[in-house]
Amino acid sequence: MNKPMTGKIFFLLLFLILSVASPLHAEEPQQTEEEKGSIITFWPLFDYRESPREGFSNLSILGPLVKFQRTGSTEDTAVRPFFYRTEDVGDDGERTEYLYPLASTETWSEGKYLQVLHLFQKRTPLPGVEESRGTMLFPFYISGTSEKYGHYVSVFPFYGDIYDRFFRDEYHYVLFPLYGRTVKNGTETRNYLYPFFSLTKGEKESGYQFWPLYGQAEKEGVYRKRFALWPIFLQEETGLDTEAPNRKFYLFPFYTSSESKKRTEKHYLWPFFGYVSDREKKLEERDYLWPFLVTVRGESRTVDRYLPFYSEDRRKNSLKRWYLWPFYSHQELNSESYQQTRDRFLFFLYSDTTETWTIDDKQRRRVACWPLFTYRSDERGVKTVTFPAPVEPILNKEGIEKSWAPLWRLYIQRWNDAGDSAVSFLWNLYWHESRKDGLAYELFPFISYRSEQKRTQLDLLKGLIHYRKHNEENELRFLWLPFGIEWGKPVITDQQQPGMDTRSGL
Repeated sequence: MNKPMTGKIFFLLLFLILSVASPLHAEEPQQTEEEKGSIITFWPLFDYRESPREGFSNLSILGPLVKFQRTGSTEDTAVRPFFYRTEDVGDDGERTEYLYPLASTETWSEGKYLQVLHLFQKRTPLPGVEESRGTMLFPFYISGTSEKYGHYVSVFPFYGDIYDRFFRDEYHYVLFPLYGRTVKNGTETRNYLYPFFSLTKGEKESGYQFWPLYGQAEKEGVYRKRFALWPIFLQEETGLDTEAPNRKFYLFPFYTSSESKKRTEKHYLWPFFGYVSDREKKLEERDYLWPFLVTVRGESRTVDRYLPFYSEDRRKNSLKRWYLWPFYSHQELNSESYQQTRDRFLFFLYSDTTETWTIDDKQRRRVACWPLFTYRSDERGVKTVTFPAPVEPILNKEGIEKSWAPLWRLYIQRWNDAGDSAVSFLWNLYWHESRKDGLAYELFPFISYRSEQKRTQLDLLKGLIHYRKHNEENELRFLWLPFGIEWGKPVITDQQQPGMDTRSGL
């Protein structure tokens, strides 16, 4: 995908103008073109940073509002919070979020995809690529192509045909809910004034219902069902063609039972008393005023629940505990290659999650305290603290992180175990970067400082007073003039002047 020409021209002109005007870009003679980096700032209008050695560049305009960033072959363009675009110039892939999570578009090797709140969806395949889903504005308009039945269209509630979607083989309706017909695995159900009247038929199968008064259905040798005054009375026999048929009888809420060779479940005056015996999973459950008092005992699972005081659910690879629900909870997930622990206070008010990949010897951690801060440590060992955090502890989504969170983050700090660190306050009104080979910081417009290798540069009031040192050479300038006072510069003799050829005697 090509970035719009206007964006490229604007980016190039701004870079050229500022490179000439800014004293922060005096070249380091010992560095090659590939190693040099750039920092140009004029808060809050723009902030440009470049590291060719790492294939990184970023231009921010008006704080976090506008962003142009490139990392390797990936380009990000944003006008927050209206849109955020990520494109890979290597494989022509692109994804754009519009007022996340309102809408998004995506382009990949086989076509394009557009969605609005996942209610409107439109897929546009490239020529020669078949697409079965088509366009959807749920529930009002749905179209697509079925491999068996061909093209279909649904215009709700007037008329529609839908194939191989929404857990059914076929949907047909006219003036819904007046008439509708569905087909699944050869069983046809016709609905009249849905859900009150329906007829069911299939191979050795028939049924009808006048909901909620009475209904019945039967498939010879497979199942028998009936209900009356739903949900008070229900009687079912299912799985008659299997080795473990199941029989249910409900006289709700006085007595309910479900019985098979594998499992027995009974409740008396639901939810006061209940009993479950799962012989296949080898566990027994007893309920007293469900879900508050529950005990489960089995080979693969044990539960002790005395809400709101204490609850523990232990399985083979997981553990969940609550203390004074919903005050504090502890969760664990364990496998041979992956472990996760999570502690929470009052759901999202405070949470601490640690993930470990044993085989790869990597770990990731996230701590969030609403609405104060978030802390992250990624697999590379890079730590990040952000403040404030009004949304992230509740909705930990990539779209929030990209399109919204930078707008309210007043303070950001990143660091790693090698000693590298970066700090930003008020969208770089004050920023500080420290690496093993250099230090740079700025408090706009009063002072900016940069030191790397044998070079030091200090500016007061964005260059009103400018001091630069390289090796033993010193330079002091005033009033943004291109010349100033120099000292410590080595004296060059005639024999040392460049361009002299001593062999010719010239």
